[in-house]
Amino acid sequence: MPRLQKNDNFIDKTFTILADIVLKVLPTSKEEKEAFYYYRDGMSAQSEGEYAEALENYYEALQIEEDPYDRSYILYNIGLIYASNGEHIKALEYYHQALELNANLPQALNNIAVIYHYQGIKATKNKRLHTSKEMFTKAAKYWEQAIVLAPNNYIEAQNWLKTTGRKYSIS
Repeated sequence: MPRLQKNDNFIDKTFTILADIVLKVLPTSKEEKEAFYYYRDGMSAQSEGEYAEALENYYEALQIEEDPYDRSYILYNIGLIYASNGEHIKALEYYHQALELNANLPQALNNIAVIYHYQGIKATKNKRLHTSKEMFTKAAKYWEQAIVLAPNNYIEAQNWLKTTGRKYSIS
C-alpha cells in the first residue's frame, strides 16, 4: 500500500519515518493505521500535483477512518484539490463537511471566504452588482470567523475587511 515517493525532500522523508515509528509504538488498530497510510499517501501525491491519485487515497481513508477530527482533515484536503482544479462548488461542499466535524479549522473558513471573494469579483466584472454584494458579504462572514480562530493570520483579509467597511464583529 505505501506509495513510492519519487522526489521526497528531507522534511517529507523525516515526517514519513517519524509517522511510521509513532504508528508502531502507539496502540492503534489495524484500521486506524491503514487509514493513516492512505491519508499520508494522499498528502504525498497531492504535494506532487498528482491530484487523481491523492483523491483516490483520501477517499479510501474516508472509508476506513472513523475519528471525526481526522476525517475533517481528509475532507479539507479533498476540498483543496477541488479548489485548485477550479471546482469551487465541490470544494465548498467538502470544506463545509470538514467544518461540521471540526469547527476549529480556520484554514477551511479562509478558503471558503476566498472562493466567495473570487465569485464576488467575477460578479462585479459581469456587472451583477447584487450578486457581488452577496458574495462579498459571505466572504466577510467566513473571514471574520477564521480571524477569530487565528487572529494573527489572514492579514490581507483583515485589511480587506477594514478597507471595505465590512469589519463589524471583530474587536
